[in-house]
Amino acid sequence: MLIPLLAAGAVAVGSYAYLPSSWRKVKHRLTRHKRQQAGVLYLTFDDGPSPQDTPALLDLLARYQVPATFFVVAEAAQAHPQLIRRMQAEGHQVAFHSARHRSAYLMTPRQTRRDFRDGLAALDRLGVHDPLFRPPWGVVNLSSLRQIKARQLRPVLWDVMAQDWRGDITAGEIARRLDRRTFPGAVLCLHDGRGAPGAPARTVQALEEQLPKWLAQGFRFQTMEHCL
Repeated sequence: MLIPLLAAGAVAVGSYAYLPSSWRKVKHRLTRHKRQQAGVLYLTFDDGPSPQDTPALLDLLARYQVPATFFVVAEAAQAHPQLIRRMQAEGHQVAFHSARHRSAYLMTPRQTRRDFRDGLAALDRLGVHDPLFRPPWGVVNLSSLRQIKARQLRPVLWDVMAQDWRGDITAGEIARRLDRRTFPGAVLCLHDGRGAPGAPARTVQALEEQLPKWLAQGFRFQTMEHCL
């Protein structure tokens, strides 16, 4: 009796979240050629804003006049509205990551609807009306897909990560991974909030090393609105 129940549960979970998430990731890879432009990179940041690290990141981007797209967690944005205003004033794109950064694997349909409703309402009050949405961990469920369609959002994934949220990786290794993995037209996903203690600060340090290299190689940066 137990094995059929476990099998049925696995099928249900797979149909609810695993298969939709896997298909979104496959579709992103299949359409990569449409996004590729010679000499262009798309720098994106998740999980912020963070009062400890986002200001230093914004200072760095301003120094090199590099625009980025910030996929923000609504509860963090509400807590630090001055950082959202600064992002917008300095020419960055601000978009939706979630209300509370919970995995779609763990959310019921009702919780999913509430996350979209509360998160988008909070960002709307902050003057953020961007249609782009990046799901936490790239995971969606069937209810997420319905919300995306009903609210006319555009889901955005990524091409390159450097595991910068981890606690066992140095700034130098993050920079080396970015240097090694990046290609023209790549959507780069980094983090300016959450993660292991000190992780966002190491991301900023890595970019202090890597941004001048990319610019010296002739790369220019655009926000995701130009990519899509």
